[in-house]
Amino acid sequence: MKHVEFTANNGVFDINAFITQCDAATMENDPANEVQAPDPPCPCCCEKNEDTTPQGDAANPVANVPVADGVDPIIYSPLEEVLADLRMGKLILMTDDPHRENEADLVCAGQFATPQNINFMATHARGLICVPMAPEKVDSLGLPMQAQHNTEKHHTAFTVSVDAKEGTTTGISAFERSITTMKLADAKASLDDFVQPGHCFPLRAVEGGVIRRAGHTEGTVDLLRIAGMEPVGVCCEIMKEDGTMARLGELGSFQKQYGLKACSLAQIIEHRQHTETLIVREECVKLPTDFGDFDCYSYHSKVDGKTHLALVHGEIDPEKPILCRVHSECLTGDVFGSRRCDCGSQLHTAMRRVAQEGGIILYLRQEGRGIGLSAKLHAYKLQEQGLDTVDANIQLGFAPDLRDYGVGAQILRDLGVRHLRLLTNNPRKIVGLSGHGLDVVEQLPISIPANEDNKHYLDTKRDRMGHLI
Repeated sequence: MKHVEFTANNGVFDINAFITQCDAATMENDPANEVQAPDPPCPCCCEKNEDTTPQGDAANPVANVPVADGVDPIIYSPLEEVLADLRMGKLILMTDDPHRENEADLVCAGQFATPQNINFMATHARGLICVPMAPEKVDSLGLPMQAQHNTEKHHTAFTVSVDAKEGTTTGISAFERSITTMKLADAKASLDDFVQPGHCFPLRAVEGGVIRRAGHTEGTVDLLRIAGMEPVGVCCEIMKEDGTMARLGELGSFQKQYGLKACSLAQIIEHRQHTETLIVREECVKLPTDFGDFDCYSYHSKVDGKTHLALVHGEIDPEKPILCRVHSECLTGDVFGSRRCDCGSQLHTAMRRVAQEGGIILYLRQEGRGIGLSAKLHAYKLQEQGLDTVDANIQLGFAPDLRDYGVGAQILRDLGVRHLRLLTNNPRKIVGLSGHGLDVVEQLPISIPANEDNKHYLDTKRDRMGHLI
């Protein structure tokens, strides 16, 4: 097959013209006319960015980049430089928190999913090439989800896989995956333009993007939105030649070799926090309690429509660490005093301590570790039949812990909090809050004695979920 060189028209690829060229190359049978395809060029067929040193300034800082151990670290650029490369059709590197996946993905815009970009990902990144999409785009195409209940560790939301109906044969070549991906990015596309299953793997970003879920799917979609582009992208994890995943401290030479700009999810989160407001402070009232007096702030979340509360005792100084308990709602434990868990005891202990020392109780409406009250009661029934709390959630089709802390982080920032002394037994909360621009300077466990009804529950949280119990 002939090598097809395709150029953009005013920065946008014409999918129909591209399919025509690929069809012509596929049908060419004359060996004399066949041209050997060149080696994969640098990402997006553009000149390398020789200088990858950050050039941030007061107006465009390089902020909140991850810190990861390693002798070959990535160099991060101001977000505007990364956005400029995306708009030109180049590949960029995107990293998550070192304590989450600790991975970097190659990312480009879906409208620039050229055969060269796809082939570069397949050849040099080696991971699974996926197509992150805005939720409204997935809905407009009518793409069904791959799993009815997502139990994957990081809740990566795959839809059914697809190939473009026109212009593809098997669908697996770089040329044909390019056709499918650019068709997915086409604002005029419909479900009839695709066949299922296929060789492209769309991912549905969550509503609210990186504020709710700090994943590469949401980061890709959010970056494209910020860049003013169609919110459909391409991402691929970077795997080393030995088959293991490349970590953040191992990719500096890879970045330099191919002239890649890099950003972190934390940079995207910070940008959105400074340019968007996803919460609305509704009211503040005095709230005297059995544990002490608080100022009770109510916040409406634009992400999930729920009302969350912050109980504040004392003054908040942005320059000083403040004692804070981030507590997810547990009706049975908080209100009815259930002995099946330690939630109510943790909440009341934290309220008492905050009333004595000053600080904040942030009460988030995430019942049952995010699965809701009804599902939690079903999980209780499974626990009565012998399952532990983790396996009960999985049996019901949920992940062990579905909570997120993006909205909570915005509430804390709205109150003026920047540095936390966090009252928690759960190390995941530190990761969840740190990824949203808050500095957790200290973790303070809450010691609650076990009883005969919750001993197995507490042992499970310690042994299977890493809680400090």
